[in-house]
Amino acid sequence: MLKKERYQAFIEHFSQKMPEVETELQYSNPFELLVAVVLSAQCTDKRINMVTPALFRDFPTPEHLASSHFDELFPYIKTVSYPNNKTKHLLGLGKMLVEQYNSELPSTVEELQKLPGVGRKTANVITSVIWNQPSMAVDTHVFRVSKRLGLVLQKAKTPLEVEKDLVKNLPKDIIPKAHHWLILHGRYTCLARKPKCESCELTYMCRYFEKTHKIKN
Repeated sequence: MLKKERYQAFIEHFSQKMPEVETELQYSNPFELLVAVVLSAQCTDKRINMVTPALFRDFPTPEHLASSHFDELFPYIKTVSYPNNKTKHLLGLGKMLVEQYNSELPSTVEELQKLPGVGRKTANVITSVIWNQPSMAVDTHVFRVSKRLGLVLQKAKTPLEVEKDLVKNLPKDIIPKAHHWLILHGRYTCLARKPKCESCELTYMCRYFEKTHKIKN
């Protein structure tokens, strides 16, 4: 398949299967989503959704984080990955939002990345989900699935390379949805170690399936 045909097939498939799609992180405002995404680094959304209700209840605003301290905040997130660093990130994030951004989230990837604990992936998630900007956050699922389906070059070695290739070839209005399509497909079907190829409807365009199928036969 030509690259253009792959993208068209990808869009048509998920537009039918997942016409309405959103993040599985639970939140009620932009600040809560930012906190949840920062916490979700190298951790499951399921785990984050278990700890955030109490966290959001007791720290509902940037001001609450800014006025807190390590020993007070840590117990709320001690069960997530890297809780020490993430506690420090949240404290610094709250303080910076209050002091430099009037407690409002900045709306650009560049500005968001200035916040503690916010890398490019997190910034892309926020701008995509909150403001529907054509930002493509590349996590391990997006990286893996986009390469297996042949949407990006196999030689792409970094998340940024994959991000640029996807953004270049996807229609702008599709990018926010495509981000979730790739994540959910990777999370529930195209698993890293044991992909569920038997239940996948995209094997006809999957380079991984083609390679492993040939080996088995």
